[in-house]
Amino acid sequence: MRKRVFEAGELDAAERYKLMSGLIVPRPIGWIGSRDANGVNNLAPFSFFNMVSGSPPTLLFTTGMTMRVKDSLANVRASGVFTVNVVTEEVATAMNVTSDSFPPGVDEFAAAGLTAIEGEAVTAPLVAEAKANFECVVTHIYEVGEGPSASVVFGEVLRFHVAESLLDGTRIDLAGLKAVGRLTGPWYSRTTDLFSMERPGSD
Repeated sequence: MRKRVFEAGELDAAERYKLMSGLIVPRPIGWIGSRDANGVNNLAPFSFFNMVSGSPPTLLFTTGMTMRVKDSLANVRASGVFTVNVVTEEVATAMNVTSDSFPPGVDEFAAAGLTAIEGEAVTAPLVAEAKANFECVVTHIYEVGEGPSASVVFGEVLRFHVAESLLDGTRIDLAGLKAVGRLTGPWYSRTTDLFSMERPGSD
């Protein structure tokens, strides 16, 4: 197998992004709900998102390097709370609507035809149509890079909301969840083509 080698320092930012976003796939999507100081709800998807720890239950999402601070980041910095709403096939089109760069003060829930419901543990909105939601409190925000930088937001999950139809105790029916993953460009993936492998040493 022949491979081409790229020196990261010789690539521009767009080239590095294309390589990373095309190779690190599929990526889960953190659909982040927040609220600004005027009470306007905000909703935006971030595919630089993942679980960090189960104890305490912690996750992260990363906002990209842009010249303007994203509304989601400004809101979570100010409020210290946010929600994560799981993106599934049923809400994928609405998620795509909220990926647009709306001006500050626009309610993306309304723009996408979604129902915002109040969090129970945090003062941030949940997507009622999502099959699962997390209510989170910000624990850390780290800046990566100089100038326009990426901001990594860590949040501790205070409360889980999960559709009862997906649950066997606390095990999730993955086929029923129908989660959507991010690839690159306009491409996404489904998680319905499942296969299993026994872990080495398991009985």
